[in-house]
Amino acid sequence: MKTLMTMVAAGTMAASPALADLVFPDLSYRTGAYAAGGIPFSDGYQDYFTLLNERDDGIGGVMTRVIECETAYNTERGVECYESTKGEGALVYQPLSTGITYQLIPRATADGIPLHTMGYGRTSAANGEVFSHVFNYPANYWDAASVIINNLLEENDGDLSGQTITLLYHNSAYGREPIRTLEILSEQHGFELTQLAVDHPGQEQGNQWLSIRRERPDYVIMWGWGVMNQVAIQEAINIRYPMENFIGNWWAGADHDVEQAGEAAAGYRALNMNTLGDMPIFAEIQEHVIDAGLAAGDGTNLGNVLYTRGMYAAMLAAEAARTAQDIHGVADIDASMMRDGMEALEMTNTRMEELGMPMIGPEFSVSCADHGGSGMATLQQWNGSEWVTLTDFVAPDDSVITPLVMEDSAQYAEENNITLRCQDS
Repeated sequence: MKTLMTMVAAGTMAASPALADLVFPDLSYRTGAYAAGGIPFSDGYQDYFTLLNERDDGIGGVMTRVIECETAYNTERGVECYESTKGEGALVYQPLSTGITYQLIPRATADGIPLHTMGYGRTSAANGEVFSHVFNYPANYWDAASVIINNLLEENDGDLSGQTITLLYHNSAYGREPIRTLEILSEQHGFELTQLAVDHPGQEQGNQWLSIRRERPDYVIMWGWGVMNQVAIQEAINIRYPMENFIGNWWAGADHDVEQAGEAAAGYRALNMNTLGDMPIFAEIQEHVIDAGLAAGDGTNLGNVLYTRGMYAAMLAAEAARTAQDIHGVADIDASMMRDGMEALEMTNTRMEELGMPMIGPEFSVSCADHGGSGMATLQQWNGSEWVTLTDFVAPDDSVITPLVMEDSAQYAEENNITLRCQDS
């Protein structure tokens, strides 16, 4: 099959009419209790597409258009945003909310529009045999729980028996996602698991930290978001809990989570699905987007944890669009073609370096059956003034995660009368 660039060079598309924009809706939240996380992610997401327009004339010669719709992290408003923007030619949605994701899975599937729920949402959507239009690469929540335990096993000489671990979680669909995985891992590795829920938005945690002070677990794992993270870190400081034994998932390891506490939070650790540090891409965004007055925000979030993650999400969407253009031999792709591109996406270290983002994420490939990616993540630590990466990408325990994904997705398929795909692939 000829690649898109070959076709353009041959002039086969020279007489084509003007192409429509490639539309990437941004279901953002710049207001509400979770705005501190939503703003930098949205800035990074939008700025990357602006860079592609300014530097490259879009993707494959077609300009991109981002439609921002404010959800305030509210599920009902998220659904309203989806319904109001899907008719604009939307190629893929990034809900940035597990609650919104659960509501959009049947809607988007029926509409033929793919969802990318990168590191959140319904974990068992990693099974492409059941979830044809949902992708959660490069990793999911159950991967995250397993990676944390694998890191703890590494630092405890492979033995967690007799240790106590408390899961402090946001009392929502998001926060409850890792519970079953951790329960199974506790049985397998012999640690005692306790659970403490924190109600939305997370400002009231006195009782939970009174329990932690009394029980003094060996480790606390946090599944938090928004103000919950900041409050939890301050509470840990107040009771003098050892910060190096306090570990967040990748939504509890942003700059704003720890900056207010500063030196007092030194030692706190968190997962990350995207790497840290300066990358050539940031200089290009500074030149073509921020200095040109085209940034989605004020430019101050450039390079921080969640800005980088939003940029990473946009890059994966753009690369899937390029893949779709090559597969179908057209530049002006639609949502069904975009889905094909996402299902054929392959990210290599070579390609990430070409894009000015060397090793921003793990290498992975997507297939009809596997929409979940590698499941790998790094562990980072706050040193009092900045985040420092502690590990390379660590793999989850697929012997635990894969059966859970298959079981949950099979139940969803049965409940929704879904015929399995990929049987001939």
